[in-house]
Amino acid sequence: MAVDPAVLAQRAVDSMLLRPPAIGIVPKPGGVGVVGMPVYMWTATGPETYGPNVASASAGAVTVTATARVAKIVWAMGDGTTVTCTSPGTPYRAEFGKSPSPDCGHSYRSPGKFHVTATSTWAIDWTGGGQSGQLTEVRSSAVDIAVGEVQVVGQ
Repeated sequence: MAVDPAVLAQRAVDSMLLRPPAIGIVPKPGGVGVVGMPVYMWTATGPETYGPNVASASAGAVTVTATARVAKIVWAMGDGTTVTCTSPGTPYRAEFGKSPSPDCGHSYRSPGKFHVTATSTWAIDWTGGGQSGQLTEVRSSAVDIAVGEVQVVGQ
């Protein structure tokens, strides 16, 4: 009986540990951001959170190798907007001040508590047994953040 390389590809993918985004966000959960200030979003980068993640599966003389990489992360910001990032994002550093994120950011227009969900789409290329193809896996994680307004008191 012939071995189906696509079945081996799925077996290789199933052996991978493909995690949801390891969310980094400023304002940090537990802190309070400010309306109109830049929000930075990012994920940790590694084989399990961003790729590349490589695995192989064999049956008989056929070996299939699959390579998974995050193609995009869609951030549902909890205020009705989504932000699609095709990079892992840039972790915020104090010297950035009020500058917006260069590659993965947002700004809230009103105060509130927001449930932020990050959904990574893993694009998986496989080859072996004289065939090749692509598979997709999706993983999500979430955090809650708060955004307030700055009140100016007295003059």
